[in-house]
Amino acid sequence: MGNSVPRAIIWVFWALVGAWLLTLLWPAVAPRPEATPRTVSPRGDLAADEQSTIALFEAAKDSVVFISTRQNVRDYWTRNVMSVPRGNGSGFVWDERGHVVTNWHVIDGASEATVRLSNGRDYRAALVGASPDHDIAVLRIGVGFEPPPPVPVGSSADLRVGQKVFAIGNPFGLDWTLTTGIVSALDRSLPAENGRSIEHLIQTDAAINPGNSGGPLLDSAGRLIGINTAIFSPSGASAGIGFAVPVDTVNRVVPQLISSGRYLRPVLGIEVHAGLNDRLSRETGVRGVFVLGVQPDSAAARAGLRGALMRRDGGLDIGDAILAVNGREVDSLDELFASLDEHEIGSTVTLRIWRQGNEIELPVELQAGSTALSNR
Repeated sequence: MGNSVPRAIIWVFWALVGAWLLTLLWPAVAPRPEATPRTVSPRGDLAADEQSTIALFEAAKDSVVFISTRQNVRDYWTRNVMSVPRGNGSGFVWDERGHVVTNWHVIDGASEATVRLSNGRDYRAALVGASPDHDIAVLRIGVGFEPPPPVPVGSSADLRVGQKVFAIGNPFGLDWTLTTGIVSALDRSLPAENGRSIEHLIQTDAAINPGNSGGPLLDSAGRLIGINTAIFSPSGASAGIGFAVPVDTVNRVVPQLISSGRYLRPVLGIEVHAGLNDRLSRETGVRGVFVLGVQPDSAAARAGLRGALMRRDGGLDIGDAILAVNGREVDSLDELFASLDEHEIGSTVTLRIWRQGNEIELPVELQAGSTALSNR
């Protein structure tokens, strides 16, 4: 009688252990029911906007290229020169002669560049010309290249906020990636690496990441409306704020780069200084660009612009200040340069001038700026 209780407990324990083991082993030994793939539900036709997006991508992707660059470096110990990877970006075919357009910062500092087409073939490319002020560069693929059709060119002057846009590029090396969005804002400006600013940029919320630079921004008709050039993001990844160089700028700069290897800005032939300009603006309350000097036999000299004069006592007699170009107000040097850059060399613009407290208008025929004087 005394041993009956412990023996009962032992039996209960082993019964629980057996039930636990059966629970574990039952799925492995129990017969399984027959299973077949589920029936696929008919999808129906793609939505109209999906069909148009697919058609746009398929029409444009062959014209988009992947660009990888290398840089020559000298080994510290052996003094041997080695070629090492530098970076990558995107670009697009410009014409049937093998010209490829990309950003200047994609190839800046590189000793060689390789262009990969959507068919997977790689080609060595040579630099034809570049305009760092616009962040635009043109490469050319040489012998044995059968270029895809160029990207159709659109217009950026008539863009409106809210329009759909499509970006194709190689973000983080993930080639031929399509992202979509809208035009978020127009006429933005960003500082460039050379200290100047890039004006009239298109802002978009289409996802643009490192590697997208140089790729095309397209409208819903598949036309080129800009070159994806930069993002605004503390992390370096897309934060919904991307920028593109407008196609009207591209279509003005690229032909010069192809024909002469450089871009000559239309200029006035004046001397200006950013720091002094800000000081004179504060002292006089005049918002514009103050002319410090007029180059002899320049467009400005022929138009009668007056520069500042230094007095015998060391003081400064303020000269003209440019307030507007063809009615468009200019408050800074960058705005003046951008306004002039919209016109052709040899064309005439009307300057609104502040002169000794009065406002007058002067017509000026723009001249070509040399490389050294292209910012004047």
